[in-house]
Amino acid sequence: MKSNTVRIGGGNWRSRLIKFSYSTGLRPTPDRVRQTLFNWLGQDLTGKTCLDLFAGTAVLGFEALSRNAKHVVIVEKTSAVHQMILQNQAALKAECAQIYNADALDFLTSNTQQFDVIFLDPPYNQGWLDKVLPLLPAHLAVGGLVYAEAEYPLKDSAMWQVVKQSKAGNVFYHLLKLAHDSI
Repeated sequence: MKSNTVRIGGGNWRSRLIKFSYSTGLRPTPDRVRQTLFNWLGQDLTGKTCLDLFAGTAVLGFEALSRNAKHVVIVEKTSAVHQMILQNQAALKAECAQIYNADALDFLTSNTQQFDVIFLDPPYNQGWLDKVLPLLPAHLAVGGLVYAEAEYPLKDSAMWQVVKQSKAGNVFYHLLKLAHDSI
Protein backbone atom coordinates (compact mmCIF):
# COMPACT_ATOMS: atom_id res chain seq x y z
CA MET A 1 0.00 0.00 0.00
CA LYS A 2 1.42 3.36 -1.05
CA SER A 3 1.88 6.03 1.62
CA ASN A 4 1.90 9.80 1.65
CA THR A 5 2.74 12.43 4.27
CA VAL A 6 1.22 15.45 5.97
CA ARG A 7 3.19 17.94 8.09
CA ILE A 8 2.39 18.97 11.67
CA GLY A 9 2.06 22.76 11.57
CA GLY A 10 2.89 23.90 15.08
CA GLY A 11 3.95 23.07 18.60
CA ASN A 12 6.63 20.69 19.83
CA TRP A 13 6.47 18.49 16.71
CA ARG A 14 6.26 21.37 14.24
CA SER A 15 7.38 20.28 10.74
CA ARG A 16 7.38 16.57 11.66
CA LEU A 17 5.82 14.40 8.96
CA ILE A 18 2.92 12.05 9.58
CA LYS A 19 2.71 9.13 7.13
CA PHE A 20 -0.67 7.90 5.97
CA SER A 21 -1.94 5.14 3.74
CA TYR A 22 -4.12 5.88 0.78
CA SER A 23 -7.65 4.77 1.56
CA THR A 24 -10.96 5.53 -0.12
CA GLY A 25 -12.38 8.81 1.18
CA LEU A 26 -9.30 9.70 3.26
CA ARG A 27 -8.77 13.47 3.04
CA PRO A 28 -6.12 14.93 5.33
CA THR A 29 -7.20 18.29 6.72
CA PRO A 30 -5.29 20.87 4.64
CA ASP A 31 -2.48 22.86 6.31
CA ARG A 32 -4.25 26.22 6.04
CA VAL A 33 -7.43 24.77 7.55
CA ARG A 34 -5.48 23.30 10.48
CA GLN A 35 -3.70 26.61 10.96
CA THR A 36 -7.05 28.41 11.17
CA LEU A 37 -8.49 25.75 13.48
CA PHE A 38 -5.64 26.04 15.96
CA ASN A 39 -5.80 29.84 15.77
CA TRP A 40 -9.47 29.50 16.75
CA LEU A 41 -8.49 27.20 19.63
CA GLY A 42 -5.76 29.55 20.83
CA GLN A 43 -2.69 27.53 19.68
CA ASP A 44 -1.86 26.13 23.15
CA LEU A 45 -4.02 23.22 24.30
CA THR A 46 -2.24 22.71 27.64
CA GLY A 47 -4.37 20.59 29.96
CA LYS A 48 -7.01 19.80 27.31
CA THR A 49 -8.35 16.34 26.59
CA CYS A 50 -9.25 15.75 22.94
CA LEU A 51 -11.04 13.19 20.79
CA ASP A 52 -10.07 12.71 17.14
CA LEU A 53 -13.06 10.75 15.82
CA PHE A 54 -12.86 9.47 12.22
CA ALA A 55 -9.12 10.08 12.62
CA GLY A 56 -7.85 9.12 9.16
CA THR A 57 -4.29 10.46 9.26
CA ALA A 58 -4.80 11.46 12.94
CA VAL A 59 -2.99 14.70 12.13
CA LEU A 60 -5.58 16.67 14.14
CA GLY A 61 -4.94 14.51 17.21
CA PHE A 62 -1.16 14.58 16.82
CA GLU A 63 -1.27 18.34 16.20
CA ALA A 64 -3.25 18.74 19.46
CA LEU A 65 -0.60 16.72 21.32
CA SER A 66 2.14 18.79 19.68
CA ARG A 67 0.38 21.83 21.15
CA ASN A 68 0.47 20.37 24.70
CA ALA A 69 -2.91 18.63 24.94
CA LYS A 70 -2.88 16.45 28.06
CA HIS A 71 -4.46 13.42 26.38
CA VAL A 72 -5.87 12.59 22.94
CA VAL A 73 -8.11 9.65 22.06
CA ILE A 74 -7.83 8.70 18.40
CA VAL A 75 -10.52 6.53 16.77
CA GLU A 76 -10.15 5.02 13.30
CA LYS A 77 -12.19 2.16 11.84
CA THR A 78 -10.08 1.12 8.82
CA SER A 79 -7.46 -1.41 9.94
CA ALA A 80 -4.68 -0.40 7.52
CA VAL A 81 -5.14 3.27 8.39
CA HIS A 82 -5.21 2.40 12.11
CA GLN A 83 -1.90 0.53 11.74
CA MET A 84 -0.27 3.59 10.16
CA ILE A 85 -1.53 5.75 13.06
CA LEU A 86 0.13 3.32 15.49
CA GLN A 87 3.41 3.62 13.53
CA ASN A 88 3.20 7.42 13.70
CA GLN A 89 2.47 7.24 17.42
CA ALA A 90 5.65 5.19 17.90
CA ALA A 91 7.73 7.51 15.68
CA LEU A 92 6.55 10.59 17.61
CA LYS A 93 6.76 8.83 20.99
CA ALA A 94 3.20 10.08 21.57
CA GLU A 95 2.54 8.35 24.90
CA CYS A 96 -0.45 10.60 25.61
CA ALA A 97 -2.37 9.22 22.61
CA GLN A 98 -4.83 6.38 23.16
CA ILE A 99 -5.67 4.78 19.81
CA TYR A 100 -8.73 2.66 19.04
CA ASN A 101 -9.51 0.59 15.93
CA ALA A 102 -13.28 1.09 16.19
CA ASP A 103 -16.40 2.39 14.51
CA ALA A 104 -17.25 5.95 15.60
CA LEU A 105 -20.81 5.12 16.70
CA ASP A 106 -19.69 2.02 18.58
CA PHE A 107 -17.01 4.06 20.35
CA LEU A 108 -19.44 6.82 21.34
CA THR A 109 -22.08 4.40 22.66
CA SER A 110 -19.60 2.29 24.65
CA ASN A 111 -17.29 5.01 26.00
CA THR A 112 -18.15 7.53 28.71
CA GLN A 113 -15.12 9.84 28.56
CA GLN A 114 -15.60 13.58 28.28
CA PHE A 115 -13.43 15.84 26.14
CA ASP A 116 -12.59 19.54 25.93
CA VAL A 117 -12.23 19.41 22.14
CA ILE A 118 -13.72 16.88 19.72
CA PHE A 119 -12.43 16.78 16.14
CA LEU A 120 -14.84 15.47 13.48
CA ASP A 121 -13.74 14.92 9.90
CA PRO A 122 -16.05 12.08 8.80
CA PRO A 123 -16.37 10.57 5.32
CA TYR A 124 -18.53 12.78 3.11
CA ASN A 125 -21.97 11.95 1.72
CA GLN A 126 -22.73 9.31 4.37
CA GLY A 127 -24.69 11.38 6.90
CA TRP A 128 -22.16 10.93 9.69
CA LEU A 129 -22.61 14.36 11.28
CA ASP A 130 -26.36 13.73 11.61
CA LYS A 131 -25.54 10.44 13.37
CA VAL A 132 -22.81 11.59 15.76
CA LEU A 133 -23.63 15.21 16.69
CA PRO A 134 -26.65 14.13 18.82
CA LEU A 135 -24.36 11.77 20.80
CA LEU A 136 -21.63 14.32 21.53
CA PRO A 137 -23.15 16.32 24.41
CA ALA A 138 -22.58 13.30 26.69
CA HIS A 139 -18.89 13.37 25.70
CA LEU A 140 -18.28 17.11 25.86
CA ALA A 141 -16.81 18.68 28.98
CA VAL A 142 -18.34 21.93 30.24
CA GLY A 143 -17.32 24.68 27.82
CA GLY A 144 -16.05 22.10 25.34
CA LEU A 145 -15.88 22.68 21.59
CA VAL A 146 -16.47 20.53 18.51
CA TYR A 147 -14.56 21.03 15.28
CA ALA A 148 -16.48 19.67 12.29
CA GLU A 149 -15.60 19.42 8.62
CA ALA A 150 -18.34 18.85 6.09
CA GLU A 151 -19.15 19.08 2.41
CA TYR A 152 -21.81 21.70 3.28
CA PRO A 153 -22.10 24.64 5.71
CA LEU A 154 -23.54 23.87 9.15
CA LYS A 155 -26.15 26.14 10.73
CA ASP A 156 -27.17 26.83 14.33
CA SER A 157 -29.61 24.26 15.69
CA ALA A 158 -31.48 23.63 18.94
CA MET A 159 -28.45 21.65 20.14
CA TRP A 160 -25.44 23.38 18.50
CA GLN A 161 -24.28 26.93 17.94
CA VAL A 162 -21.77 27.66 15.16
CA VAL A 163 -19.08 29.77 16.88
CA LYS A 164 -16.80 30.13 13.85
CA GLN A 165 -16.86 28.84 10.30
CA SER A 166 -14.95 29.11 7.07
CA LYS A 167 -14.46 27.39 3.72
CA ALA A 168 -11.36 26.20 1.86
CA GLY A 169 -11.95 24.73 -1.57
CA ASN A 170 -14.80 22.23 -1.17
CA VAL A 171 -14.33 21.93 2.60
CA PHE A 172 -16.61 23.75 5.02
CA TYR A 173 -15.18 23.78 8.53
CA HIS A 174 -16.78 24.87 11.76
CA LEU A 175 -16.23 25.35 15.47
CA LEU A 176 -19.35 24.41 17.43
CA LYS A 177 -20.44 24.68 21.03
CA LEU A 178 -23.55 23.46 22.77
CA ALA A 179 -26.31 26.00 22.26
CA HIS A 180 -26.89 26.38 26.01
CA ASP A 181 -23.16 26.89 26.87
CA SER A 182 -21.46 30.24 27.11
CA ILE A 183 -17.77 30.62 26.32
